[in-house]
Amino acid sequence: MGNYLNPGNQGFKESVNSKIYVDKTELISYTNECLNTEQKFICVSRPRRFGKSMTLKMLAAYYGNGCESGALFESFKIAEKHSYAEHLNKYNVIYVNMVDFVDRDRIDKMLDYLKAEIMEELYEEYAVYLRSPDMVLSAALQKIYAKTGHTVHCSD
Repeated sequence: MGNYLNPGNQGFKESVNSKIYVDKTELISYTNECLNTEQKFICVSRPRRFGKSMTLKMLAAYYGNGCESGALFESFKIAEKHSYAEHLNKYNVIYVNMVDFVDRDRIDKMLDYLKAEIMEELYEEYAVYLRSPDMVLSAALQKIYAKTGHTVHCSD
């Protein structure tokens, strides 16, 4: 689909095809347990060069409804879990890798740019519910949820 809204599973496919890929899909099982609970906000922190971007690609490929990822995940540990099919490709996902946006000299402009990019994609997908592409991002997400009943999960 878009660069930020439901980016698909190509990034995770590339990770899986790499010689260094290690199955980390059990993190998905834990995340599934936290959905719709008070523990739904999860921070995945790891040292530099320790797979954070790869984990984001995996989560976006699993949850994002902009693609079909069943065949991609069927050989991994997550496919054995009871929650696997319940959440596979069922959600809107906003995928943001902050490494792509870091500019320490102009953080205010960086955040404005990021919000504008996400809003553009949300407006393309949900224009029928949003009054303009210049809405505040949080208000747009609330409006989408109120009109559709679908949350937009964020990965960053």
